[in-house]
Amino acid sequence: MSDPVIKRALVSVSDKTGIVDFCRELSSMGVEIFSTGGTLRTIQSAGVPAASISTITGFPEIMDGRVKTLHPKIHGGLLAVRDNADHIVQAEENGIGFIDMVVVNLYPFEETVAKPDVTFEDAIENIDIGGPSMLRSAAKNNESVTVVTDSADYALVLEEMRMNSGATTRSTRLRLARKVFELTSRYDSAIAGYMTGIENGGKDSGIDKTSLKLERELDMRYGENPHQQAGFYRMNDGECSRSFGEYFEKLHGKALSYNNMLDTAAATGLIEEFSGEDPAVVIIKHTNPCGVAQASALVDAYRKAFSTDTQSPFGGIIAFNKPLDMETAKAVDEIFTEILIAPSYEDGVLELLQKKKNRRLLLQKQPLPKDVIEYKSTQFGMLVQDRDSRIVSREDLKVVTKRQPSSEELDDLMFAWKICKHVKSNTIVYVKNRQTLGVGAGQMSRVDSAKIARSKAAEAGLELKGSAVASDAFFPFADGLLAAAEAGASAVIQPGGSIRDEEVISAADDHNLAMVFTSMRHFKH
Repeated sequence: MSDPVIKRALVSVSDKTGIVDFCRELSSMGVEIFSTGGTLRTIQSAGVPAASISTITGFPEIMDGRVKTLHPKIHGGLLAVRDNADHIVQAEENGIGFIDMVVVNLYPFEETVAKPDVTFEDAIENIDIGGPSMLRSAAKNNESVTVVTDSADYALVLEEMRMNSGATTRSTRLRLARKVFELTSRYDSAIAGYMTGIENGGKDSGIDKTSLKLERELDMRYGENPHQQAGFYRMNDGECSRSFGEYFEKLHGKALSYNNMLDTAAATGLIEEFSGEDPAVVIIKHTNPCGVAQASALVDAYRKAFSTDTQSPFGGIIAFNKPLDMETAKAVDEIFTEILIAPSYEDGVLELLQKKKNRRLLLQKQPLPKDVIEYKSTQFGMLVQDRDSRIVSREDLKVVTKRQPSSEELDDLMFAWKICKHVKSNTIVYVKNRQTLGVGAGQMSRVDSAKIARSKAAEAGLELKGSAVASDAFFPFADGLLAAAEAGASAVIQPGGSIRDEEVISAADDHNLAMVFTSMRHFKH
């Protein structure tokens, strides 16, 4: 079958960007244009010939425009198979003329429900019925019908028509049809998500989304290992849409690997715990922080963070919560790091840091979203959950020991709790004066994590006496807490909730420790 010449087009758009110029060009090629409501008025007022859809259906638009294109003469004209003799006869018997092109974009449902004062009635009226129906009919019959949903495709369609005597190519019609089903899938998912929120009393958790749309965004050097081919896909699922490029700009360096992406997410998630606070620096290795500190100057925060572990930062990722200045950049430049992440770079800093060609420099353009859904995959399915974005306040803490923490201890406890939330479980973190002293991550036993954190501090020559220690989950036995006391800790922060809490509290009292419960754990796998 040869590519069909476009003779009749049905145009009905909510977003009228470029529609007048597009229709003017169609008309100049001899295409007869039919339209509806506001679109018809827009086209006609610009002097472009167009007729009402009612001239096809013989029926007026009714019920406030809810019913105007849901008619056999519309869908028959879209769905008829042009080389099927029976379809041709039935079309002629019923006075159905072919429609060769559909230009439709949908009511702005997502934009409507995103408004803080949106009513349920407004949301319902912005659920498009006729639009998706026409799009799906046209896309199904893409061998004969050209369907356009995106104003960015207008120029391509017009160019193909000029070069093909008024027809589009089969490959273009197929690509445009694919875009239709992507659009309607996202549209329906957004509506389902909104309805879920209404069911839940007005709050959409997002967890009941029915689908997840992924679109390739970046070519990766490789996956977790060089022998694994990989690509990085952005999420494109209504309100869950987000991408790497939305939050970061790579200013320098070679392509990122998957492991780089994971480390970037880990570093950014932790540094944002210190948003709006004193200068802070986070050093990440294999998604775990190996050094975190705050100070009055960024360079001092970096040196304190680096002193926690002077070996692991080589080839690591460093994130800053303040613009990266020259003094700090020179200090960082003394070692090789894979990635630096900053909200901005002061004059001359990029020129200095770009001298190492394998170092990636990332600009964080905006904070990562907190109230979103995150996805974690296994070989047999996927976890969909709220992001662990909550952090306890001082008012949430419950002192469970005889001794109250001092003001300095309380500062360090809060600092330690922010960090342990971002360390792989089981987690033990020692801090003092807003600096990590030892980090124990990802061990099968909490006692082992405590030993590793203690040994890391010893290797770095850091004194644990008077330190604060954080545990991401409760101490199931007193042995983990006793290990912390033996190391020199004077204050402890943990969720609590063990059946042996009283035993652990008693051990803390025996060693004059101040201990607070958060009633919230932060497992991270």
